[in-house]
Amino acid sequence: MKNLYTLLKERAGSEEYPFHMPGHKRRVEMFGDPYRIDITEIEGFDNLHHPQGILRQAQERAAAFFGAEETYFLINGSTSGILSAVASCIRPGETLLMGRNSHKSAYFAAELAGADVEYLYPEMDPVRGIYGSVFPEQVERAMGQAGNVRAVFLTSPTYDGVVSDIRGIARRVHKRGGILIVDEAHGAHFGLHPYFPEEALFCGADLVIQSLHKTLPSLTQTALLHVRGGRADRERLRRYLRGFQSSSPSYVLMASIDCCVEALEKGGRAYFDKYVEMLQETRRELEGLRRLHLVTGQEKKLFCFGYDRSKIVISLENTEWSGEDLARRLRKDYRLELEMSAPGYATALTSVGDGREGFERLVKALRELDQKAAEGKKNWGVLRALEPNPKVLPPGEAANRSWDRIPLKDSGGRISAEYIFLYPPGIPILAPGERISEEMAERLMELKREGFSLQGTDDLEAEILRVIKE
Repeated sequence: MKNLYTLLKERAGSEEYPFHMPGHKRRVEMFGDPYRIDITEIEGFDNLHHPQGILRQAQERAAAFFGAEETYFLINGSTSGILSAVASCIRPGETLLMGRNSHKSAYFAAELAGADVEYLYPEMDPVRGIYGSVFPEQVERAMGQAGNVRAVFLTSPTYDGVVSDIRGIARRVHKRGGILIVDEAHGAHFGLHPYFPEEALFCGADLVIQSLHKTLPSLTQTALLHVRGGRADRERLRRYLRGFQSSSPSYVLMASIDCCVEALEKGGRAYFDKYVEMLQETRRELEGLRRLHLVTGQEKKLFCFGYDRSKIVISLENTEWSGEDLARRLRKDYRLELEMSAPGYATALTSVGDGREGFERLVKALRELDQKAAEGKKNWGVLRALEPNPKVLPPGEAANRSWDRIPLKDSGGRISAEYIFLYPPGIPILAPGERISEEMAERLMELKREGFSLQGTDDLEAEILRVIKE
């Protein structure tokens, strides 16, 4: 049996092209041999959890480049930043208003903080199964209905590239005395070129979390947490960062962050000019596809304020194929590995690390597959928009109650004690403390029959669900 390292070496030597993270796209010239620089907190190399020297300077340099008042290195990914941001802003019993399409780490942060959670439900495009933006009026209305909202947590851009009106939302949140936290994990490249949307920090967000490794040349797990303004308690934030990050932070990862920032400082605009030129050319060519459809953010049923055009999202709305069918053909016949596939679409993640050869291979492959794809219409009715489940208990309280294990098919009428995340895209369709209607129980079974992955339950097959003991 091969070990993991052997498999990775074989993949590195193959002709497979990575239209997926990390954003450095395995270009080794960007970063040398990691083993030679893997150290611990020795004399002269500072301490991430008490930075006074080189790491303090590196974080200050990152803050200056990205326009933050303070920036913190994250070596446990955006997850650690989300956990720290939410926990530092919310105390037990306070209300967190969050997009239902938030990353699972935001849910666990709310649970650990003992927050009372209210949700914002973005509209879903019924043709493609893509969730749209959250709008300022929606946030203002929800804050008015919920009462004393301490913080608002939103994801912009989403995994699919959908951007919300952060500027308009920030004005409304601040008018009501709230703190705005934005998960911008997929938008670390925002603001680095006019072709891409504005970064959330410049639109008024108080705390912004970015994953460098997703769209910039940095190693997996590297991310940043930016702070601006005086609404967030920075002392509490630093305390939680010390708790949610490793006490043995990787100097390889921290060096990768620093190298990424330095590269962007020295030649970022030139890198991005070349990248955007290739990306624009690629998108122009793909707009001519007949059956496959390049998502632009302008689709009538996709309620979208803005769109990240670095993501090449191909909709299968006019074919009999699913997103997985397309991804499988690209993998098998063209040696192109996509970032993700959903029932109605598939996503190629591009970055400043991509080269012309990769873009040309993708265009050629999609043109050929466009000719082969049989016309047809898929019914994604099972993916209808998220609907509020009756909330009985806060998630933290529900997760700590005594529970029973029962078959999922028999769960109608009971109160969930755990999450069910629908993959892709990883949105929770059930959270602890929510009552499961008979319709929801049937919908979950229907999703399983259709081959969707239900994750988050203790039972890996999602046949058994934890419910609160009656």
